Amino acid sequence: MGLDISLDIILAYALGLVLLYLIGWLLLVPLKLILRFFINAILGGIALWLLNLAGGLIGVTVAINPVTALTVGFLGIPGLLLILLLQFIIL
Repeated sequence: MGLDISLDIILAYALGLVLLYLIGWLLLVPLKLILRFFINAILGGIALWLLNLAGGLIGVTVAINPVTALTVGFLGIPGLLLILLLQFIIL
């Protein structure tokens, strides 16, 4: 009534667990990146909305679209300044 488990079976289970961990990690990393971009886009949209709210008094407005929201969300304040600079150069 002994537990005669061969070394091959133990190594196969260990290799399976390592592969399962690697596959889970490879699937989780892109989801974190997508979630980070989504949160940054929302924060960028809020920053642009606040700029339009305050800038409407002096005539400075920026269109809120996915490109400007992601630019401001990804770069932060420098991204907001970049959008404003590009708007004044183009117009």
